[in-house]
Amino acid sequence: MPVIVIANPKGGVGKSTLATNVAGWLARQGHTVMLGDVDRQQSARQWLALRPPALPAIRGWDLAGDDTVRPPKGSTHVVLDTPAGLHGKRLEAVLRIASHVLIPLQPSLFDIQATHAFVQQLQAHRRAGEVQMGLVAMRARDHTLAFEQLQHYLATLPLPVVTALRDTQNYVQLAARGLTLWDVAPSRVERDLAQWEPLTRWLA
Repeated sequence: MPVIVIANPKGGVGKSTLATNVAGWLARQGHTVMLGDVDRQQSARQWLALRPPALPAIRGWDLAGDDTVRPPKGSTHVVLDTPAGLHGKRLEAVLRIASHVLIPLQPSLFDIQATHAFVQQLQAHRRAGEVQMGLVAMRARDHTLAFEQLQHYLATLPLPVVTALRDTQNYVQLAARGLTLWDVAPSRVERDLAQWEPLTRWLA
């Protein structure tokens, strides 16, 4: 079963935005999707509570103990949204079951510094060769110095840059209603869907 982990120890980088939209895409493909949140805040569960029942279903998760994820029966795909400060036993627990790790980051010095150390930690993990890992630039603004600096930095990392997602209110407005890019008319989010195409290919 594919288990897609969205992780970065830095908070506010867009992990939940990435996780909910990955889950939405998988559900739209007809998969039985579980969206979990390895965080006491349970942001994913709160988003799921807003999701209209008529849309392709995305299920929540059951937690046994502190660190064991037990997907609902019949799940074919799992997406895990992880908290800021992910390390130690929690990181070990999610890497133990991960098939993919997506690392979102924004064009800021603080994100770059946090991500650099995290990538080194992932590369040193005993399962590094078994897990597909990739980077996603979030809130990217073309033709800005910050984005240019981020692109230069990403080129130095040993992981592929899967895609860059633009800075747009589409994600904010959709999340407030429990929606994803795949739950509205394609014409409304055409630019965003084009940016997701390399990411969906990578996941497929």
